[in-house]
Amino acid sequence: MSRFVLAVALFPIALSAVLPLAAQTPAAGAPANPAAPLVATKTAPPAGFTQTIVLWPDGAPGAKGTSEGDIPKLFTYPTTGAGPHPSVIVMPGGGYTHLVMEQEGAYEARWLAAHGVQAVVLEYRLAPMYLYPTQSGDVSRAIRYVRAHAAELGVDPGKLGIWGFSAGGSLAGYAATIHSAGDPTATDPVNRVSDRPDFEIVSYGRMDMSVPLANGTLPMESILGPHPNQAAIDGIDPVKHVSADTSPSFLYSTTGDKTVDLRNAAKFYVALKAAGVPAELHIFELGVHGTHMGDDAKNPPELHVTPTLIANWMQLHGWMPQDAQ
Repeated sequence: MSRFVLAVALFPIALSAVLPLAAQTPAAGAPANPAAPLVATKTAPPAGFTQTIVLWPDGAPGAKGTSEGDIPKLFTYPTTGAGPHPSVIVMPGGGYTHLVMEQEGAYEARWLAAHGVQAVVLEYRLAPMYLYPTQSGDVSRAIRYVRAHAAELGVDPGKLGIWGFSAGGSLAGYAATIHSAGDPTATDPVNRVSDRPDFEIVSYGRMDMSVPLANGTLPMESILGPHPNQAAIDGIDPVKHVSADTSPSFLYSTTGDKTVDLRNAAKFYVALKAAGVPAELHIFELGVHGTHMGDDAKNPPELHVTPTLIANWMQLHGWMPQDAQ
């Protein structure tokens, strides 16, 4: 599916969010206590990174300001040894309103770097200031940026994966199912390369919008705006866009997750297998929503094997060095 078509489909929904602030200011005689103007959500950077990379040095498309929250960026976690290395873009969760930068970003990036994988953490723009397709555009740009700058980053452009948690997991599913080869005639060299991830890891991400959240709601109003129509919801529903070209996927979920139902991972896995896409699924009995990498001391002991499972899967496909256990 074309990202342009999706953007057009969502434009009527997000129109009020992209109007200049002056156009949103009530006229004289408006009711008292008008809603405060939206401001971009600022996120503290993750710990331990070595470099910050601004994805659009001349300003991001659709930016509504110049604060830190208006600037999507990458934080790098280089590995050691001779390259080129496999690489992974880590995308924290947070319900599209904030980013869990440490437990669903920096922690995993450090683990990847320690296992021979060049890692970066993505700071994507957040609601309510930014609605879809802004977030998916930031992910697309991140993939293209790392691939286009593979030589200087010391990475293998053919071994580039993504790892998303919760909301970031939904973004990963979107990127894995909806992508393009790039425009070889583009003025910006970054736009000439593909934004298809070579693989994805999804930790408790919402992959099927027909499965209600714990509170019974279906629409993605936090990123689509109030009262989205079914076409808009379907447009960001990863399970509806699975094809033979979908990225190989590792899926992690828990039965104890009362926020994102395990059926999201299960139904996405079934769709992947029907399309002939390599996939691995692990659904644990225990564990609430937000178990991060699974090895937190507070998590049920059965989840602590998760890093080993991920490493085994990545090594199986050549996305992590065999001696990196």
